[in-house]
Amino acid sequence: MSPDPFTWRAGGCHCGGVRFEVALPQVVEAQSCNCSMCAKTGFIHIIVPESRFRVTKGMERLAEYTFNSRVAKHLFCSECGIKSFYRPRSNPDGWSVNARCLDEAATLDLTAFDGQNWEANADQLAHLSLEPS
Repeated sequence: MSPDPFTWRAGGCHCGGVRFEVALPQVVEAQSCNCSMCAKTGFIHIIVPESRFRVTKGMERLAEYTFNSRVAKHLFCSECGIKSFYRPRSNPDGWSVNARCLDEAATLDLTAFDGQNWEANADQLAHLSLEPS
């Protein structure tokens, strides 16, 4: 039996009212994005499936914001305003976790994504595997 390729890591918002855990490999695929939302917030995307993510505290504190296509569900702490994770348009059955909101820094394999031209570049997101290969 091979060892579990994932380790559960904790993270949360600025005030600590919202906490989460995410199961990540040793080196994490992540994306920086230049869309209007990510450029203003500095969000670094780590896309994971539902099975590798859990909210451990503060679900009742989460507020939701949608814009444009209204598919992505941007969730943020209603106390401090930090978006630690959200339901992305590209993977509505999974989660996008902000690498900057992890308690301990992860080793990232960071690539750039042109979110300003999302429709033209969305096929680049198809390579992201939510489950281990």
